[in-house]
Amino acid sequence: MSDILIVDDERDIRELIADILGDEGFQTRTAANSDEAISALNAAEPALMILDIWLKDSRMDGIDILKQVKRNNPEVPVVIISGHGNIEIAVAAIKQGAYDFIEKPFNIDQLMVVINRAMETSRLRRENSALKKGETRGAEMLGNSAAFRRLRDNLDKVAKSNGRVMLTGEPGAGKELAARYVHQHSPRADAPFVTVPCASIAPERMEEVLFGRETPERGVEPGLLEQAHGGVIYFDEVADMPLGTQPKILRVLTEQQFQRAGGADKVRVDLRVISSTHRDLPTEIAAGRFRQELFDRLNVVPVVVPALSDRRDDIGPLASHFIDRFHDEQGLPARELPDETVAALQAMRWPGNIRQLRNVIERVLILGDGTGPIQPAELEPQGATPDNSETLSLGPQITAMALREAREMFEREYLLAQINRFGGNISRTAQFVGMERSALHRKLKSLGVVGGVRGEDDEISGK
Repeated sequence: MSDILIVDDERDIRELIADILGDEGFQTRTAANSDEAISALNAAEPALMILDIWLKDSRMDGIDILKQVKRNNPEVPVVIISGHGNIEIAVAAIKQGAYDFIEKPFNIDQLMVVINRAMETSRLRRENSALKKGETRGAEMLGNSAAFRRLRDNLDKVAKSNGRVMLTGEPGAGKELAARYVHQHSPRADAPFVTVPCASIAPERMEEVLFGRETPERGVEPGLLEQAHGGVIYFDEVADMPLGTQPKILRVLTEQQFQRAGGADKVRVDLRVISSTHRDLPTEIAAGRFRQELFDRLNVVPVVVPALSDRRDDIGPLASHFIDRFHDEQGLPARELPDETVAALQAMRWPGNIRQLRNVIERVLILGDGTGPIQPAELEPQGATPDNSETLSLGPQITAMALREAREMFEREYLLAQINRFGGNISRTAQFVGMERSALHRKLKSLGVVGGVRGEDDEISGK
């Protein structure tokens, strides 16, 4: 979006302005009539348009083109030029949204002053729009676990290409953050990142939201695809896209163009597509809920986003990051996170993944009584009353057991929690619980925990 589109029916004028702007370091495109101008706009939105009022042998004059630009490309400033200028034409152009008006023959210095001001205005508008949409927020990814390093290496490779990416992983694992990371580190980083929340858009509105619409009363209302032109469109939970919409998206991916609802013009778009899902799409395809052709188009580069349970070493740094973030954004206490509290977090189950961890930290900071270190007891679910004594709360199932059975049950659950905490690493688990590795293997075998921890069967069984 750094070029200037020059629309004038006089070839000499077009080439003169293009040469002047070229000497000043601008890129330019030219159009001789309204059809060429609209085609150029649909191909790629310019940073600025210089538009002649009177266009010979053209379907529309400059005012008509100006009206259409302001409907379809409201961020593009338009500078009107005319050899038949008068105050009425200037006023009419300004009323229709023109940035400024210059009369032919124009002074080059005057032309450059107006263009530079218009370009600066365009830049500020785009920056403001990006800030409102949150597009300039950094996609910060934290971690140092082996699973996280593999993910980041894959995302770095993907970012350099323009290929379509399919992100899979559990809910809350950070798939949208991964998509934003790809966008931020790609050549499209300065262009829009637009999210399509497929699960939360009503099926009957999906096509209108994606493609936009045209009505006599409200004119053109661009859809999400059009808003993402030049950047990234992110289909969040793409498995929830209505079956009837899927072939139309497939056509957009193939042709890079579409029609708005109620419109007749073809809208061309340049998009990079990133999708995500927590479902098994081959199963959805077999059940007739997802089209095989669309899956093949979207699944060019599959990337798995690991669950938090597969990167427990990252829980401490992530929790500390959330503490700092809530302190900066909400003024919540910047409390310390002791090693024993990190250990408790690592031993917990995280079905909601990073999103759940973030919520737990926010709750603790909001409900905490002081500003001291966060204690493990504060991690209890909301509404629970922490027991400050060192005793365990025994339910009827436990109290009905014989001592030997209760002890075995406790040891089994305790050791499984520690093994999960250390990502299945038996050596680190043995070191923490104060046992020799071989003794821990024998204990696990006696408790019936052989090959029972996900992803570490060989190590646990001693192979």
